[in-house]
Amino acid sequence: MTLPLLLTGPMLRHCDADHFTLTLVTSAPLSQLTLTLGETRHLLEGDAVECLELGTHAFFYLIHLSQPGLNPVGTSIPYRLSDSQHGDLFAPLEQLSYGDGECTDFVIKPEIDTLLHGSCRNAHHHSSDAMVAADTQVEIAPDAAKRPALMMLSGDQIYVDDVAGPMLFAIGKVIEKLGLYEEEFQQAPLGHSKQISYHPAAMYQRHKKLLPRTEYPAGSALVRWYINHPIFTSSIAENHLVSLSEIVALYLLSWSPELWQLIDIPKEVTGLSPSNQQRWQKEWLHLLEFKAGLTKVRRLLAHLPTYMIFDDHDITDDWNLTAKWEQAAYGHPFSKRIIGNALIGYLVFQGLGNQKSKFSGDILPQLKQFLASREEAQHDTLIEALLDFDEWHYSLNTSPKLVVLDTRTQRWRSESNLAKPSGLMDWEALMELQQQLVGQEKVIIVSAAPMFGVKLIEAVQRAATFIGASLLVDAENWMAHPGTANTLLSIFLHRKTPQQFVILSGDVHYSFAYDIGIRFRTQGPQIYQITSSGIKNQFPEKLLPVFDKLNGWLYGHFSPLNWFTKRKRMSIRGRRPNGMRSQRLINASGIGVVSFATDGAPSKIAVLHGDMSTTEFLPPRQSRNG
Repeated sequence: MTLPLLLTGPMLRHCDADHFTLTLVTSAPLSQLTLTLGETRHLLEGDAVECLELGTHAFFYLIHLSQPGLNPVGTSIPYRLSDSQHGDLFAPLEQLSYGDGECTDFVIKPEIDTLLHGSCRNAHHHSSDAMVAADTQVEIAPDAAKRPALMMLSGDQIYVDDVAGPMLFAIGKVIEKLGLYEEEFQQAPLGHSKQISYHPAAMYQRHKKLLPRTEYPAGSALVRWYINHPIFTSSIAENHLVSLSEIVALYLLSWSPELWQLIDIPKEVTGLSPSNQQRWQKEWLHLLEFKAGLTKVRRLLAHLPTYMIFDDHDITDDWNLTAKWEQAAYGHPFSKRIIGNALIGYLVFQGLGNQKSKFSGDILPQLKQFLASREEAQHDTLIEALLDFDEWHYSLNTSPKLVVLDTRTQRWRSESNLAKPSGLMDWEALMELQQQLVGQEKVIIVSAAPMFGVKLIEAVQRAATFIGASLLVDAENWMAHPGTANTLLSIFLHRKTPQQFVILSGDVHYSFAYDIGIRFRTQGPQIYQITSSGIKNQFPEKLLPVFDKLNGWLYGHFSPLNWFTKRKRMSIRGRRPNGMRSQRLINASGIGVVSFATDGAPSKIAVLHGDMSTTEFLPPRQSRNG
């Protein structure tokens, strides 16, 4: 079957009054590209277009224009991309425009009135893909000006460490069809990625036969029997991706309707155990639904400026959770390569589109040099540069100002025990954050993990950390490290910080919203913690209601136990989903929809679910502060 020219895209990324960023992947190189914005044609030359050759038939294009007053504000801007050989690249795509529109368009909104936000999109999870529902919601908007200002994806856009068997089979086919480039491995069971088998009989075994292992005690005198054997600690790492070509294929399959049409995944396979046979068939069915919605997902991404930041599953579960984990992972050549490959994938498919200028000085030239040479030495050099890179975070010049945090690579390592959880940001990174906040009246902070989480769950994580089992329960939250917790809280308590804080988070696979104030202080700031997770994922259904009820009993607003937590100076009130009396946590896949008043406070906090139903988090009943 002939490959389609456009494999993924068009995907709008960083777009404002002065910038336009677009990404796409094609199966053949393009030539003499012309971008039409409204009525203005731009011949793309020099730095305006970057082409990264990922395989014989895989070319990643980053289109980026930057000039003052490039885009008018508040009005629909149609856009087209054409090349000298194929003409309008988007014309052949079906269902790409909304309504009667002849081409894709977007709207620049420096004043954020509404945004979409979410995380955790696991292709084979049984829940619905909320991005499909978001596309339907945008489609029924009366006009383009009523669309959300942007979409913020706050982590786990892919799951490198949790891959379905049928998805891994599809990855193997994509690598073959697109000629994605292979690589050599060092100190690995396989010497080359060409030796990896994608036959179903080889599925669900990588945690035993391929992934590197080490042994070290957990660091607790109480439980010496607890030993972490595998470096990659995900409980579902049976199909953990290892090569760069696998990472590239997973990104393409996460966004490309056309690629799925070229792959015939068998429902009945041989060579698997009875339990894995059943698992394969369930995953096969869930992937059918996933790929059926990709046309709508592509349309959404073609019309809304979209920003991204990594969390752990974009790279691997427990990424940099403890200093001991870092020692093991980066001290082994094969595990270091696996992590580095995932970071290269994030850089190409997510990071570059956020703000290209962050990478133009050093990282982008090294990436292009590696892809041009495909030499192992260049591969390792690039990975070293990415592991040392400390500019993954960024901010947008919007109102409210949007500040996106890197909570994965600037860790505050435990000084008492290397096996204890590291802080999500170190002192220097938090001080840089504080400098960004000084002088702002209103701000939106994006943190992959909730800054103010569910106290009972945090208590369970703290108990697990005490016995040396922090990696088993993903014991990473802002309050887990004393230095990070105290510095973060001091930022909120500082007299010169903004009066309106809105914190957008994901990570946890359920949704909730808090109104937070400072006890015994009549003047601000007002803080709102809004967590929406996951876009296509959920918490274990039977467990979350128990946590929700126990948390309400033990850590309710008036509970004296609050005075024994690090957040005792904060008054935290949970919002009521759809007015429910006792429930505070919602366990259903969805994408967050937040509207803002002119002062920066959220005027509406909601989650749009895959079935088009909506959960609105209503403000808590009024009470005296403290």
